[in-house]
Amino acid sequence: MNTGGMNTGEWAGRDLGERTVAYDEREAILYALAVGAPATDLGLVFEERLRVLPTFALTKAQWAPDALGSLGAFDTRTAVHGSQRLVVREPLPPAGELTMKARVARVWDKGGAAVFEVEVDSEFFLATWSLFAPGRGGFGGERGPSAPKRPETPPARQLRLDTSPNQAALYRLLGDRHHIHIDPEAAKAAGMPGPFMHGLCTLAAVTLPLADAVGAHPADLAELAGRFAAPVFPGDRLDLRTWDEEGGVVFEAAVNGTPVLTGGRAVFREAQSPVTQPPVTR
Repeated sequence: MNTGGMNTGEWAGRDLGERTVAYDEREAILYALAVGAPATDLGLVFEERLRVLPTFALTKAQWAPDALGSLGAFDTRTAVHGSQRLVVREPLPPAGELTMKARVARVWDKGGAAVFEVEVDSEFFLATWSLFAPGRGGFGGERGPSAPKRPETPPARQLRLDTSPNQAALYRLLGDRHHIHIDPEAAKAAGMPGPFMHGLCTLAAVTLPLADAVGAHPADLAELAGRFAAPVFPGDRLDLRTWDEEGGVVFEAAVNGTPVLTGGRAVFREAQSPVTQPPVTR
């Protein structure tokens, strides 16, 4: 498939540039509240004990997949965020700057569609967006890996996550202000019954009960991956099933029996209290 004078496969390796962004403690705290941290978790919401959730970095790296869309690699009206991966290298400071470099790491040929993998690299993390672009396949490229399969054994635990009716409205203040997450008319124009949550908000929110279930602090997240299977609406209840595996936990989430997150995997480092700060209150 030719896109804007380029064969779809030729986007692989494309440099998307570098960007440095600043943030402060207020943003990190707002983020924690937006993904569901309670006000009683002082380690996430109180500046004097603040530990930044690693997934906060994804809000600062969103410019990269947006930049690829603006270059014409795919139709931004039909492309969807298929999955997300995050590898944490160093804890984010409570405030500071992030310098990030981005590139198109791979382009997979799914036949009727293409999957663009956008990598954002910094000293603190490596994040990968997988963008599913209908109509961009058929260029003769490799099909790429299949979706991970659910473990065949019974889940080790079943958890519940109640999202907030205000959650999408809060999360969009972190940068992604697309109207479909707040305006009922915009959501209906996109084929949805109403405003729905950002996929990255849902994925980050799931890490909070996962951390509690395995006895870790959510700020000790080391790796995260998940595929977006269906939209989540503010106020929805997510039913989580988890399986323990060596070094991490596999998970999936459903709403009323419909899978919304699949192929999930999270790894948490052993919890450690910062040397220069009071112990985190959980």
